[in-house]
Amino acid sequence: MQGEPTDEELMLAYGAGDVTAFQTLYSRHRGPLFRHLQRQLRDQGLAEEFFQDTWQRVITARDRYRPEAKFATWLYQIAHNRVTDHWRAKQHRPTAPDDAAELAERVPDPETPERALSAFEERRRLQRALEELPDDQREVVLLRLEQELSLEEIGEITGVGRETVKSRLRYAMDKLRARLQP
Repeated sequence: MQGEPTDEELMLAYGAGDVTAFQTLYSRHRGPLFRHLQRQLRDQGLAEEFFQDTWQRVITARDRYRPEAKFATWLYQIAHNRVTDHWRAKQHRPTAPDDAAELAERVPDPETPERALSAFEERRRLQRALEELPDDQREVVLLRLEQELSLEEIGEITGVGRETVKSRLRYAMDKLRARLQP
């Protein structure tokens, strides 16, 4: 029994003209990539724009793609570079909208009100703690925990060494633990 093709095999097939290979790649990575961009940018419109731009860059580079790293690493590096360029151009750090808490409270939850409130409070506490992290620390935490990338892959995406990634992750986790203690 043959397993599913790897992302790298799919990208090479797409570069050779197999459109269904791209559809499979897109299907595998669209949700996690979009959520990553949303959390990095904290702006739905920008996240949508950068999401489309990232995939457009994948499409444009299909003929030049070489599997020197995992496809996911390459994909997130494209997104990272796009976000970095944006913040450099803006020269500011985004702030949470004034009505963020109010908007978050309006999100419906099918569980019991007590459970929903408790789970919501925990998620909100985590979200606030993540938002308080410096950008570089937040990014490595999100790439590690949400995308399950290795330290080496995160280093490739962010352009820093493994030990720097490890330090940023350690500092971020220490800050999160301290912030989330009851």
